[in-house]
Parts: sequence; C-alpha cells; structure tokens
Amino acid sequence: MPIVTIQITREGSGPGRNAATAEEKAALIKGTSQLLLDVLNKPLDATFVVIEEVEMENFGWGGLPVADFRKQRQGGQK
Repeated sequence: MPIVTIQITREGSGPGRNAATAEEKAALIKGTSQLLLDVLNKPLDATFVVIEEVEMENFGWGGLPVADFRKQRQGGQK
C-alpha cells in the first residue's frame, strides 16, 4: 500500500489566494494515485496521498527563508 506525502508551501496559485484550493488538492490526489496505478500497478483504493501545507516562514531555500531567496533570485534576473 503506497503512501505518498506531498509538501507544498501555503501560498495560493493565483491572486488573492493564500493556499491550494480543494479542487487543486483533489487534482493532486487523483493524479498521484493514477500515476502509481499506471507505473506500479497499485490499485487506487490501496493508495494514500497526504498533502502537507508548509507555512512560508517555515520553508527555506538556498540558506535563506524562501521569500528572501525569491527576492534575491528575482533581483539577479534582468
């Protein structure tokens, strides 16, 4: 029985959103489950998918809080 954990930052996919929508989460669950069926022949009813949303201030990248890293990276792209 596969158990898949997906970690995403708690930020929306569009303006005015601060988290993934129920529809986006459902699509992640469906797509992940289908992938395991297609690749490993694991039945949908035996696959568990857990989505964990990580607060932005609890996520780092390149030795910096992710917001600072993104600002730094954006500043270097001209």
